Amino acid sequence: MEVRRRFPHGSAASRPPAPGTSKNRRGGGGGATASAAADRVQASDALPLPIRHTNLLFSAIFAASLVYLMRRWREKIRSSTPLHVVGLAEIFAIFGLVASLIYLLSFFGIAFVQSIVSSNDEEDDFLLAPPSAPPQTPAAPAPCSLLVSSESAAAAAEKMPEEDEEIAASVVAGKTPSYLLETKLGDCRRAAGIRREALRRITGRGMEGLPLDGFDYGSILGQCCELPVGYVQLPVGIAGPLVLDGREYYIPMATTEGCLVASTNRGCKAIAESGGADSVVLRDGMTRAPAVRLPSARRAADLKAFMEDPANFETLALVFNRSSRFARLQSVQCALAGRNLYMRFTCSTGDAMGMNMVSKGVQNVLDYLQSDFPDMDIISISGNFCSDKKPAAVNWIEGRGKSVVCEATIKGEVVKKVLKTNVSALVELNMIKNLAGSAVAGALGGFNAHASNIVSAIFIATGQDPAQNVESSHCITMMEAVNDGQDLHISVTMPSIEVGTVGGGTQLASQSACLDLLGVKGANMESPGANARLLASIVAGGVLAGELSLMSALAAGQLVRSHMKYNRSSRDVTKAATS
Repeated sequence: MEVRRRFPHGSAASRPPAPGTSKNRRGGGGGATASAAADRVQASDALPLPIRHTNLLFSAIFAASLVYLMRRWREKIRSSTPLHVVGLAEIFAIFGLVASLIYLLSFFGIAFVQSIVSSNDEEDDFLLAPPSAPPQTPAAPAPCSLLVSSESAAAAAEKMPEEDEEIAASVVAGKTPSYLLETKLGDCRRAAGIRREALRRITGRGMEGLPLDGFDYGSILGQCCELPVGYVQLPVGIAGPLVLDGREYYIPMATTEGCLVASTNRGCKAIAESGGADSVVLRDGMTRAPAVRLPSARRAADLKAFMEDPANFETLALVFNRSSRFARLQSVQCALAGRNLYMRFTCSTGDAMGMNMVSKGVQNVLDYLQSDFPDMDIISISGNFCSDKKPAAVNWIEGRGKSVVCEATIKGEVVKKVLKTNVSALVELNMIKNLAGSAVAGALGGFNAHASNIVSAIFIATGQDPAQNVESSHCITMMEAVNDGQDLHISVTMPSIEVGTVGGGTQLASQSACLDLLGVKGANMESPGANARLLASIVAGGVLAGELSLMSALAAGQLVRSHMKYNRSSRDVTKAATS
């Protein structure tokens, strides 16, 4: 039997081309490519029109036939003509009505019916080969945790059965939900390829530049990303060494902004040549604030008093701490708005960032409170008094996650030699720009030059939640002349750095490698939470270096020149070494 090369793990564009062949599927890219394109047959190719035009055509036929027959039958009723007496035009109309109805039901109705009556038996049937296919003994499908390389995927493309094309057509037709592919197939890489091919057929765009192979899709299943069709590549640069608290750290930064890594690296050099930086973690507590409603404001005030009564804290902590062996309730702060009560729980979460952990503890407390306050209506597990992924004064004042201060004293000669400016210019610029300028703008936690740049780059490289850059970048940068005005004291105060070294994206291979480079990978067994606190200190240290370098570039008038140097495409690799 002829083995056809039909959509084994994705579109032809998603497979690496053979040497000497073109990736353009429509152009003359060689005989092998043309032959493979000719063999690629889709179910919709049998239709004379594209699928969307065919759908419109049958919809129009259905509507026109129905309107025509209704009018004809109304005329027959009025004239007492038997309904079974039909003319040629009516026969064609009936035929068009039935044919279009069958088509529309088969195209649009199956997905709805399947969602109601689907069963495990149907899911098992989905995995079976077509009856016409001869018995085969292929190797067992790779488990979801298997990393498939480009070479192995290309080799498998020669042997894959054509049932993948049928599955893709089923997804396009709405018969098979795309989100069930991993469960049905048991092969995460294959599911991503089929989903990508289905997307290509629906949109007409192949996403040739988006890589598919070379990623462990099993590692994200059920925890990082749903409905994957590939992955995005980001370059990771290294800034350092950052001398912090007597140790050296090389900071991984994932970014596409030219000059950012080089600038941070220059700041690290200035810090190192001045003896290093010091840091202190002031607070460590993740928050979650549910919103509940009581029958009256008085009743809400009673619950507020109960929650904030020190005599009740031990009981609340006992209930809360059942959620995890690491979760430990620290405090509860309440706010009232009419008869609505917002309770801001703060707890330690070990080396995890802790959002899920604190949410489970809060749910335990809410369940407990219902016995004493049965009239309490739980509106939401999160009432935005937390506050997560939004700029909020409560995080700026009370802190969330890790509250860190990092400082360094930069020698005057280092300011001149490395940073190309002077101490008095930096102090003046910081006052006018970071303090007064931000105040004029009405900034909330934005009293800095570009803290979010460094926070985002480190977050992406180490598997943190990038959206939490919003509150994690809250920072006030302070500069003052010390030692009779000869040296510069610089500090960054960051009250809400939200990081973890376990869970979420930290377990992915690339992000795990970056955490390992920093020496904070995984949980600290001797002192739970120590790795996450150290990571927060490193983030603050990176911000300190970034602030120092950018402010110096601004003071010396080098900003535009630096960006022209690093942000313009060039093959001159010597630029990176001449900062």
